[in-house]
Amino acid sequence: MDGIAQRHFAADWENKGQVVVFPLTKHYTFLIACRLFVSVEDLSHVAKFEDPFSVLTAGIVSVPIDLPGTPFNRAIKASNLIRTELVAIIKQRKLDLAEGKASPTQDILSHMLLTSDDNGKFMHEADIADKILGLLIGGHDTASSSCASIVKFLAELPEVYEGVYKEQMEIAESKAPGELLNWDDIQKMKYSWNVACEVMRLNCSTSPRCFQRSHR
Repeated sequence: MDGIAQRHFAADWENKGQVVVFPLTKHYTFLIACRLFVSVEDLSHVAKFEDPFSVLTAGIVSVPIDLPGTPFNRAIKASNLIRTELVAIIKQRKLDLAEGKASPTQDILSHMLLTSDDNGKFMHEADIADKILGLLIGGHDTASSSCASIVKFLAELPEVYEGVYKEQMEIAESKAPGELLNWDDIQKMKYSWNVACEVMRLNCSTSPRCFQRSHR
């Protein structure tokens, strides 16, 4: 995740006169998801998912009319394209695991392929593709909107920004050149995490859906 973040900022944020945050956070969280779920990092390979995925997420909230040219119809076609690509990755991973070219613990896909139910049965390739697609949909918009909101609030509250910046720089300066973050470093980000939690709380408190849940 650290390596992906560094490459993302270098390519899309640094030395830019202007950045539009929300599309960039959506791209970043999608890169992370592709790496964690199926170990896909190559940008051209990610694009095979990202472009139809944008069509799919737009169609999810559209009127469910399955006619040619409608957002819903385009979303169905996009989901089929994504599933086809996922099944191809799943088939290749099966071969790689059998030949020792892939790690059983490298991502969620390996875990799904090697974990059986109580009866000893393993999931079918199509079922795994559906579950991974569901994970992509379920986590994408929430994570990207939270990241964008954090940037928004940090821009509006310079004293909070300074607190986050100070904490992050202390951690960065404790690392050797080229050394990536580890779990212990994440545990030190107490102020940063409190800021993230507060941003999510504020966003939820102004959301009609969260308001409805809190008053049931």
